[in-house]
Parts: sequence; C-alpha cells; structure tokens
Amino acid sequence: MLRRVFFLFPDEPHAQSVVDELLSRDIPERRIHAVARNIELKTLPQATRRQRNDTAFLIERLLWSANLVLFAIALGAFAYELVAGNYGWSLLPLAVMAATFIAGEQFVVHVPNVHITEFNDALSHGEILLMIDVPYSRVAEIEDFIHHKHPEAAVGGVSWAVEAFGL
Repeated sequence: MLRRVFFLFPDEPHAQSVVDELLSRDIPERRIHAVARNIELKTLPQATRRQRNDTAFLIERLLWSANLVLFAIALGAFAYELVAGNYGWSLLPLAVMAATFIAGEQFVVHVPNVHITEFNDALSHGEILLMIDVPYSRVAEIEDFIHHKHPEAAVGGVSWAVEAFGL
C-alpha cells in the first residue's frame, strides 16, 4: 500500500515545477494527481473521478461502520450465550469482539488518515492540491524535498492510497 502525500500550491506554475522535479526524482506521473476547483488545469496530471470524490473516505466509513455493527452483533450474541448458560459457545462471540476491536485499533493507529474534504476551503479559494503517491519509505524524503525547495507549498498531511483501485 502506498502513502499519499498532500501539498497545496497557490497556482499552476508552482505546482508544475514540483511535478517536473518529482518526475526527475523517479516518481512516475501516474502517481501524481492534481485537484482544483473552478480552475482548468492545463499541464498538471489530473486526479481520477474516484480521487476527486474521495472514494477512499467513503470506503473507510463503510468499513468502520461494518466493524462496529459486527462488534454489536457479537456483543448481543455473547450476552445471549451467557444468559442461556452456554458458556463454551460464549467464547466465539468474545473472539469476534476481540478481533473487531484489534482490527479497528490497528487501522486507527497505523493507517494515516487525511482526506480531500479537509482541503475544501483552500480549493474553493483557487489553490491547487497535489497528491503524490509514494512508498512509505519515501514519505519523509519527498516532504523534506518539497518543503525545502518550495516554501510556497503547504504540507497537508499523509494518507493511504491503493493504486490498483484508482483511489
């Protein structure tokens, strides 16, 4: 799974110079995505519809809700088994509750979580959001490179990206 690094730029020429430098640093163009509102981007690599609509955020919410529902069902089954006196069978819902808790905790603690919706104000003011998908090992390098070479860029955070699904 790749990490998506977000940067805000005041205009297209600034963002384009960063894209050109990233291409020379072995970041493929397919991993660079630009989003703007009320501005036609002429030279920057466009984000897909799924990326612009923040489909990853919707998937996260769906999975989180499913995790909570599964936990609630297992809790109900656990209570039922205890009341019915089936103490051996009560271990199964207890195991499901533990698994959903651990899965939720791992996702919350270890998966970064920044979404396009956090940039709505900046995008409505004409800024350009550049999303760069890089391996986890290169996140700090890319952030430092852009921050030091382009002080006009505002670092927006890091999230996850799945290239196979166009998210």
